[in-house]
Amino acid sequence: MTAAGEAKDGDVVLSARNVAKSYGSVHALKGVNFDVHKGQVTTLFGENGAGKSTLMKILSGVVKPTSGEIVLDGGPVVFSSSTDARDRGGISIIHQELSLAPNLSVRDNIFMGREIVRPTGDVDFAEEERITRLLMEELEEDIDPLTSVEDLRLGQQQIVEIARALSVKSRILIMDEPTSALSAAEVEVLFKVIRDLKSRGVSIVYISHHLEEALQITDHAVVLRDGTMTAYAPRAAIDLEWIVRNMVGENYDLGSPPGGYAFGDVALRIESLSVPDAARPDRSVVDGFSLDVRAGEIVCIYGLMGAGRTEMMETVAGRLRPSGGRVMLGAEDLSGLSIAQRIARGLVLVPEDRQRDGLVQTMSVGENLSLASIGSFTRGLFTSRGRERRIVSDAIRDVHIKTDGGGAPIGSLSGGNQQKVVIGKMLATDPRVVLLDEPSRGIDIGAKSEVFKLLAEGARKGLAVVYSTSEVGECLAVAHRIVVMHRGRISAEFGADATKEEIMAASGEAVTERTGVPS
Repeated sequence: MTAAGEAKDGDVVLSARNVAKSYGSVHALKGVNFDVHKGQVTTLFGENGAGKSTLMKILSGVVKPTSGEIVLDGGPVVFSSSTDARDRGGISIIHQELSLAPNLSVRDNIFMGREIVRPTGDVDFAEEERITRLLMEELEEDIDPLTSVEDLRLGQQQIVEIARALSVKSRILIMDEPTSALSAAEVEVLFKVIRDLKSRGVSIVYISHHLEEALQITDHAVVLRDGTMTAYAPRAAIDLEWIVRNMVGENYDLGSPPGGYAFGDVALRIESLSVPDAARPDRSVVDGFSLDVRAGEIVCIYGLMGAGRTEMMETVAGRLRPSGGRVMLGAEDLSGLSIAQRIARGLVLVPEDRQRDGLVQTMSVGENLSLASIGSFTRGLFTSRGRERRIVSDAIRDVHIKTDGGGAPIGSLSGGNQQKVVIGKMLATDPRVVLLDEPSRGIDIGAKSEVFKLLAEGARKGLAVVYSTSEVGECLAVAHRIVVMHRGRISAEFGADATKEEIMAASGEAVTERTGVPS
């Protein structure tokens, strides 16, 4: 090993040695050894709950290991905080869950806690704005530095998170699911940035559930399973099958459209729905969208970021107000009904952004799971704790949530298990129609397969299912019908026998772009 700060390309600059981490009775990591190489991308694969995010938080100083040590440039080091890891080790992390202040501007988020100060002691906002504009140009994103983060779509917020990490000029950059909310074009830009960082000697640790996507940029692959490192290999020795086999074993399948039964009556009817663009009310982000979904049918809505999928679903669920059209649940017109009233009638939405819209961070796992069903175990001032406990235990069992019990803090769960809590919460209301906006965001292939199996089981029992995705492979999983959206309108409709090429062409996406099979 060369002296500190003089590592050659490919040399190990950061290591975890026999690192273990326990949270009560839960052993998140069990003696893990992990190396980061100078100027190369080390990709970390594993199912939700495998310990990936925990290991990254330890390497970046966010949490301390229960045992084991961190080695930086050949010597042991103890980081007191993420700021200490950034200042002493040049280590930055892009978290899976966004850590932005929504009420602040893009500029203020990027420089929060490390403002540029003039000799006079006041903040140099002009210089911060100039650097922010350069970062947005580098990421090829047309975002005004003074725009409030809460006014950005989820993918743009992810870009801001990436820009903040890049602004630190780190020598070790950890990316935990950086592309989960990005469009195909934005992913390509990010990959160009990663290649440029590599050429400058920056070390990248990359975590992604988009397996084929990650293979495009990785130099080394490490697989974690149940807190233990199960496999390591250089890029030349791995392929998609190697990753999946070491993550979940030989048997994995996203499923197929459930059959052997007849669809029921129309459960959801969307008639000529139009939704104005919040940024430009003179144009529609959803334009004359019509769709019938029958009981027992699973419909996939496919489209790129910005196609209008999220706005359509949020309008159907009652969160956004349409400029035209109507939504029918069976024979009932839902116009004017609130979100809660629609849930009570059997229409629920699993939102795209689980942190902002799906979970209450101050509540436990059980309290989050039972929140949407509170009316079923509450009468006036009285609550049936037994009924609530049954709802929680049934949801944990049915949705396969890995948790230390209903009393565990929601923040103790991995991102994928938090997503399962959101899904379980809505299914616990015994709905007639369930809408799922990007239900696999941040979920590994094993958990994704479980989610699709849940949808198939629900459909067999008469549930009408509509899920949106930007991953073609998910369209070809359990959907009976695939509806493609492009610029707010339906551009094509296919049966379960459609091809990837047909679906992508109808969406306006080049076939050479991100395919998402299976991710």
